[in-house]
Amino acid sequence: MAERRTLLLTGASRGIGHATVKRFSAAGWRVITASRHAFPENCPWAAGPEDHLQVDLSDLANTKSAIAEVRKRLDGGQLHALVNNAAISPKGEGGARLGTIETPVEDWLHVFQVNFFAPIVLARGLLTELKAGNGAIVNVSSIAGSRVHPFAGAAYATSKAALASLTREMASDFGAHGIRVNSIAPGEIDTSILSPGTEKIVEQIPLQRLGRPEEVASAIYFLCSEQSTYVNGAELHINGGQHV
Repeated sequence: MAERRTLLLTGASRGIGHATVKRFSAAGWRVITASRHAFPENCPWAAGPEDHLQVDLSDLANTKSAIAEVRKRLDGGQLHALVNNAAISPKGEGGARLGTIETPVEDWLHVFQVNFFAPIVLARGLLTELKAGNGAIVNVSSIAGSRVHPFAGAAYATSKAALASLTREMASDFGAHGIRVNSIAPGEIDTSILSPGTEKIVEQIPLQRLGRPEEVASAIYFLCSEQSTYVNGAELHINGGQHV
C-alpha cells in the first residue's frame, strides 16, 4: 500500500484554500492547514482540528514556530506538497483601492511579509521533508501581479509580481533537490473577497463568467500530482482568458 501523501496549505479557511482542502482530501491526501484563524467548528472537513495550525504569517517568529510544529507532526516523514495560498490585501476607507501613494509603509511591510516572505521561509524551513517526498510547491500569485487591477491594491499586486519572480528562482534552486516549484495566477474567482463592480470585468473575459474555487483547486492539484512531474518554474493562468 502506497504511503499517504501529505499537503501543507496556508490560507485554508475560505475560498480557493477551502476548495483545495476538499480536492486533496477527496484524493486521499492528509492535509495540514495553516491560517490565522482557529479551526471553525462548523467546517464539514472531519479530519481538520487535529491537522490545523493557527499561525500569523506576518510574524517571522510565529512562522518559524509553525515550521517546527509541522516538522514535529510529520515525525521525520515526507512532505509531498506545500501550497502557499495565504495572502492579504489591505483596503482604504469604504473598501477603496490603495495605490502606491496612499498605502502606508507599515502596510507594504505587512503585505510583503505574508504574501512574499512567508512562502520562502516555509519552503526553506521544510526543505528536508520536501526533499524526502520529492515534493511540489505551488505559490498562488494573481493576475494583478502582471497588470494594474481596478481593485487589487499596489502592495498586494507588487507582492504577487515578486512572488512570480520568486517562483522562478525557487524552481532553479529547489529543482536540484528534486522539488518542483510552480505558481498559479488566478483571475476573477467567485469568492467572498470579490469587490463591487466585478461584473464589469467579467464582460471583458472571453469565457464571460467568473471562475469557481474548485477550478483553481483542480489546477493546484495537477501541479502537485504525478501528472506534472516535469513541470517546473511555470506560471499557470486561471482566468478564463482574461490575460489575453
